[in-house]
Order: sequence, then structure tokens, then C-alpha cells
Amino acid sequence: MSKRTFAIIFGTSLATQIGNTGLISVLPPIGRSIGIADEMVVAIFSLSALLWAFSSPRWAAASDRYGRKPLMMVGLSGFMVSMTVCGLVVSAGLRHYAAPLVIFVCFLLARALFGLFGAAANPATQAYVAEHTPLERRTQAMASLAGAVGLGQVMGPFLAPLFILPVLGLAGPLFAFALIAAGMLAVVVFLLPESTVPRPPPPPKPKDGSKARPMWRDERVIPFLIYGFIVAACQTAQQQTLGFLVLDKLQVTPLQSQRPLAIAMMFGAVAGLLAQWGLIRMFEMTPRQLLRWGVAVAATGNLIVAVAPDYFWVVAGYAIASLGFGFARPGFTAGASIAVGSVDQARVAGAIAAVNGVNVILAPAFMWLYRHVHAGPFLLNAILMGGLLIYAFRNRQLKAADPEPATRQDATLATLERSDEGGA
Repeated sequence: MSKRTFAIIFGTSLATQIGNTGLISVLPPIGRSIGIADEMVVAIFSLSALLWAFSSPRWAAASDRYGRKPLMMVGLSGFMVSMTVCGLVVSAGLRHYAAPLVIFVCFLLARALFGLFGAAANPATQAYVAEHTPLERRTQAMASLAGAVGLGQVMGPFLAPLFILPVLGLAGPLFAFALIAAGMLAVVVFLLPESTVPRPPPPPKPKDGSKARPMWRDERVIPFLIYGFIVAACQTAQQQTLGFLVLDKLQVTPLQSQRPLAIAMMFGAVAGLLAQWGLIRMFEMTPRQLLRWGVAVAATGNLIVAVAPDYFWVVAGYAIASLGFGFARPGFTAGASIAVGSVDQARVAGAIAAVNGVNVILAPAFMWLYRHVHAGPFLLNAILMGGLLIYAFRNRQLKAADPEPATRQDATLATLERSDEGGA
């Protein structure tokens, strides 16, 4: 694969990740400015993530049938249209053209467009890179592609405040992210060559008509899926509650909260990257070690946030918790992969991706808890992480996830599998 081709694919992933994390950073101020309840604000991401989880496998199959480039175009188009409509809805809400409940419903549906159509790009970009990279260099190539996710998590919150313009206000970043996606769509259409690598036919179905047991019923991976679901739910809750916590700690207007919130989110993103691309490799940490250290560090970070007396300690606690989640995610991803044979790798990867999407159904509940007790979600996270630490020491499958150090590929897969909501 040429450097130009890889740069285009990297840019495709980067554009959507910048927009997604940037939207997360402006969503709390948008909700407070329009008058939408905090629980309803986080629900906007929940529906999108659920649709992403259920539509991704179908888009992956479609990319085998219709090609990688057309699916990237569908994904970027879906993202662009969704962001544009979200921007229009937010503009209407800020100008009080409709009741907050009406704005919420329209915002929910506009964001759902991304969950339905934006999911088309992710499997296509990964498959394109895999098809055009020799086996001995594939891990490095996939790690480089995952760098787009980490870079987007840093750039999104940084760029969002820059586009809060006098006329557009908080809707400005949404229109800007749509324009970035439109630019990348044009690049893909005119400059990206279609993947011409022949794809193998699908495996034949069993003659007896039987079906393979679903991964969520497979005893080999159930503990990893339980662990992963709770970790993902806690990380999602922390990310989506952070903006409201910063607003309430600083006691500033929604517009004034943007820069301190962006700083907090960037510190968390950098801490996650430090874990996945630095410490795991430096100390050759095994999946079993990651499963234990991850939740222990995340619990510590959440406790710090829960008792934080000021903004500085909120940022410090959030960064420490993000470091822990950066350990835990590759731990359960690699552990689940190790637990099954080569024939089941695709199925277990699909199960992990579903876990990372479905967990968002709990986000509104965490937000409800935050409205009643500000420290509540973070204390609950710490308790759940403590329970998972005990689970990691006692469960037979989790204790056995230790044949060799986790590789950079394990961290790569964990990053790519969470590339929708970033933060989702």
C-alpha cells in the first residue's frame, strides 16, 4: 500500500473520530443551554451507539460484496449528513424555535443517522488496510491506523472551542466537523483506488443445518464479556458525565466551560494512549496483569474524581481512570481472543464490538444518579471496578489469560473496537 493511500484511510478514521469526541465535549453545554435534561442529553449517544453495534456486522458483509471504497463513502456521507442535521437542530434549539422536548427528539434522530450509516466506514477501512498489507507488517499497519482514533480523541476537544463562532454559537463545531467529513469524502471519491484484492468465499454452512453457539453463551468467553461490558459501561458513564461535572465544579456558563472541558478530555486521551502504546509494551504486561491493574487504577481514578475538591483534581482523577481503562480494554480483548481457537476469532471480535456498543444503555441511569448525587456515578464506578478486581483474581478463565505478554496488536484491536463513541 502506498503512503498516499494509507494517509487517505487514516484521514477517514481521523475525521470521524475528531467529530465524535468533539461532539461529546460540546454536548453538555448544548443541553444546558437549550434546557434538555442531562439524562436525555446522554441518551442522544446511546441510541446511536446501539444502532452502530447492530449495523456494523451488516456493513462489514456489505463491504465484502460491494467493495471497501463505496462503504467508506457511505460512512463518511452518513457522518456528514448526521452532523449537519445535528447542527441545524442545535441552532433551532439555541434560538428557541421549538420546545426542548421537540429539539431532543430531533437531535436523537439526527445522531441516529450516524449509528445507522456512519458504521459503514469502520470495517471497510480496517479490511482495506489488512488486504493491502503483508502479514509481517500488518500489526504495525493496524497500530498506525488505530493512531487515528487516539489522535482524534485529542484533537476533537481541542478544535471544538475554536469553532464556537459569534453567529453559530455552540452549533459551530458540528457544522465544522461536517465540513471536515465532506473534505475527506471528496478525497476518497477522487483519490482512493478501490481495493482489487480477491476476497475468499464465505465458509460453507454445516450440512446438518446446525448453528454455532453464540459467543455470549460460550463458557470460554462469558467471563471476558462480563468484564468488558462493565468496564465499557463505567468508562462511557465517566466520559459522558465529565462535562456536567466540569460545568458544576467551575460554576461557569456553558460557553465558558468549553476550554477547561477540552483540557480534561485531552489529558484523559493522552493517558489512555500512554497505557496502550507505551506502558503495556515497556513492561510486557500480560492479559492477566492488564485485567487486574486496569480496574485497580480505574477505581483509584474514579475515587479521586468523586472526592475532588476542585477542577484540578477532577482532571487528575479522570486521567488516572483513563490510564486504567487503557490497561483493562486490551486485557479483556486479548484474553477473549486467547480463549478461543483461530476459527472463532471473527466471532469473538464481533461479540466484543457488540459489548462495546450495547453498554451505552446504562448511560442515562448514571446521569440520573449524577443529578441526585454528583459523586454518585464515580463512586459506583469505583465499587464496580473493585468488584471486577476480585472477579479477575477468582475467576478461572480470567486467571488463565496469561500465556504471553499482550502485544501491540491487542492494544490496537481494543482501540479500534471502541472507535465509534469514543468515547464514544
